[in-house]
Amino acid sequence: MTAGRPSVPGEGRVLVAFTGRTELWWLRWLRPGFRHCYALIECESGWVICNPASHRTEIRSIGCPALADLLDWLFADGAVVAAWRLSEVPNRMAPVRPFTCVEAVKRLLGLRAPGVFTPWQLYRHMSRSMEKTSKKEKKNLDKRKNTFILSSQ
Repeated sequence: MTAGRPSVPGEGRVLVAFTGRTELWWLRWLRPGFRHCYALIECESGWVICNPASHRTEIRSIGCPALADLLDWLFADGAVVAAWRLSEVPNRMAPVRPFTCVEAVKRLLGLRAPGVFTPWQLYRHMSRSMEKTSKKEKKNLDKRKNTFILSSQ
């Protein structure tokens, strides 16, 4: 794998940020700290934010900050962050679901988690998936900041 270029199409790191801030009153029933989620995708030119909001999906490049700087920025914003590594996904239709931030992030990650509807459920699903694959992947857990970062062994 060359620096900055995935060896398999679609392979790369994704940070999923979970936040409790929302301007929509009907989301207040969701778990505090987990009312919205969005993704940051690593690519050749740096990181791209994909923020699916209720009124639009914001996509923007933020250049090449170091991973530590990016995590510091997210934590300063109050986000809980989960990391994921993209891989090939079977080419079949995803279930039809309402368009939400969770559904957008699930499709970006290639997750087929039918019972996952809220940001908290997505975070728990990602955490459990990581526990199951801990033998194949090295998992560094920062309990203070409640995040995990993947790296291949």
